[in-house]
Amino acid sequence: MDRKIEKKKWTLKKILSIIGILAFVFFLVYLIFLRDKSSKLYVDKNQLTVAEVLMDKFQEFIPIDGVVYPKNTVYIDAIQGGVVESVYVEDGAMLNKGDTILKLLNTAMELNYMEQETRMLGEINLLQNTQLSLEQNKYLRQKEIVNLEYMIDAAKIDYERKIELFADSVISLKEFEDADREFNFNLKQLELSLKLQKLDSLSRDGQAKDIENSLFRMHENLKLLRKNIENAYVKAPTKGKLSSFSAEIGETKSSGEHLGQIDKQDGFKLRANIDERYISRVFIGQPAEFDFNKKNYQLYINKIYTDVRNGAFQVDLLFDSLSPKSIKRGQTLQLRLKFSSETDAIIVKRGGFFQETGGNWIYVLDPSGDFAIKRNIRINRQNTNFYEVMEGLQPDEKVIVSSYDSFGNKDKLIFK
Repeated sequence: MDRKIEKKKWTLKKILSIIGILAFVFFLVYLIFLRDKSSKLYVDKNQLTVAEVLMDKFQEFIPIDGVVYPKNTVYIDAIQGGVVESVYVEDGAMLNKGDTILKLLNTAMELNYMEQETRMLGEINLLQNTQLSLEQNKYLRQKEIVNLEYMIDAAKIDYERKIELFADSVISLKEFEDADREFNFNLKQLELSLKLQKLDSLSRDGQAKDIENSLFRMHENLKLLRKNIENAYVKAPTKGKLSSFSAEIGETKSSGEHLGQIDKQDGFKLRANIDERYISRVFIGQPAEFDFNKKNYQLYINKIYTDVRNGAFQVDLLFDSLSPKSIKRGQTLQLRLKFSSETDAIIVKRGGFFQETGGNWIYVLDPSGDFAIKRNIRINRQNTNFYEVMEGLQPDEKVIVSSYDSFGNKDKLIFK
């Protein structure tokens, strides 16, 4: 008897075909959805600088070089020109106010001064003689009035006597009239003399005042002239140390030429150049500091020179307290100019990566340590050691801080 043979549903060929189709579909899904499409670069980890992201104290500052200057300086210029005749001190000498430094010889100027002095002395003598004449006229007018008063007194007595005699018919009418006329004439003379005296007095007071003013100006001009003659001797204007001084006998110095300076011994200041990018962030009283001989010294900005030259402007800084005893004029010290106080912040070490990324991204190491991934970050403030990170990083993460010049902006770095 015949038996019906059933056809198998899952043959080996069919199973292999299904497996092949599934494998192909999975491969397509991997290519489209699962494959890592980021750009990669294989690098040697030993050639990289890796730093840890920290939560620590941060203070924004910039380094600047400060040159030591005397706190107060008085300049010495030649008031008049001439040839150096004598030099009495050397550069670096300690001087008191009024000490003679050098003498300048200017023969033509001295002769001119002598002529001016002679002319002014003559004018002073003429004014004094005029002043004496006014005083003499004053007393002559007074003498005239005294004589008139004497004559009036005598005429009055004679007139009163003749009134009685005329009444008794002892004298004639002519004698009485003569006595009356003499008395009235003297009275009128006195009246005129008093008016003249008043006018003379007003005129004399005005002239005397003008003469006094003229004499005062002449004497002041004479003092100034003699002082200019004395300017041939250049003297120390204040007490201190003479510096930047150079003069040789026979050398010609022009009027107004800088001869040197006196450095007062009352402390030091520092003058520093600051990049013009910070001009809007620098202010009077801004703090700075530096370390010297294992001690920290605090300073503050005392003066800002707003003129920008070669991309920088200058500031003067004074010490909060005493300055180091061993610093010298002209010495250069590195300062830290502060822009903020210390605050808690997430920070990362400075490095060459910033030049390539501008602080907008950084490579962050995977916890496995086998690769690093590019990540966007936001950097705010900075100092010479660290950047302050506002977004994108967490403490204890590790990042690559060395230069990115050879990485070509890859998304992923794989260590080999």
